[in-house]
Amino acid sequence: MSENNSRVVVVTGGSKGIGRSVCLKFAEEKARIVIVHYDTDDIAANETLNALAERGVEAESHKLDVSSFEAVDVLFNDIFSRFEKIDVLVNNAGITRDTLLMRMNEEDWDAVISVNLKSVFNCTRAVIRSMIKQRSGSICNISSVVGQIGNAGQANYSASKAGIMGFTKTVAREVAARGITVNGVAPGFIDTEMTAVLSEKAKEFFIRQIPSGNIGRPEDVAEAVYWLCSDAANYITGQILHVNGGLYM
Repeated sequence: MSENNSRVVVVTGGSKGIGRSVCLKFAEEKARIVIVHYDTDDIAANETLNALAERGVEAESHKLDVSSFEAVDVLFNDIFSRFEKIDVLVNNAGITRDTLLMRMNEEDWDAVISVNLKSVFNCTRAVIRSMIKQRSGSICNISSVVGQIGNAGQANYSASKAGIMGFTKTVAREVAARGITVNGVAPGFIDTEMTAVLSEKAKEFFIRQIPSGNIGRPEDVAEAVYWLCSDAANYITGQILHVNGGLYM
């Protein structure tokens, strides 16, 4: 067994945005961090690795199609062979393919469901047996406010995020007696690359719906994720924590 008692944390979609902020938050405890991404290049992942290195954190990154059951199985087996455990899994990987349902094709539906929802199954299944054996572990799944309230033009995305909520609650029931917590965080309108592509008019429309009157930061979500995966929240499981400035109450 490794003499390093630091927690091993795997973050999918960890190269930028919310995922990067989650990695940087776990860096505060000097966790050993594994970043999983599927960017076209390694620029963002390397930037995150450099930021973690500056904080004295052991970290690595892997380009991986998280929608592939086999690819996920291979990577996680490799992680277990080297680190001997995974203490925290943050399922954050996600994509959008927005359009009205009447215009949505099968490819866009399948892509979003596979990356956003199937990946949560793939990665969770890859760690759950080990966590059960060690009788500890934390899983946090990133959902979205639209999984709760819906959003025109996002039938695929909303369905995937609602599915994550149901998945989270079910797995939490299955493993609670083994000392494992499974929770979700549902961000609202957060300042990331995914929302940066919206027009100023669209952004203004969304902000008008938020009681706090402002857009959230990736760090706001990271704080919630970290808390749910900490000892302070060890009696909390099967919950979806909404981080949205009051957009959904």
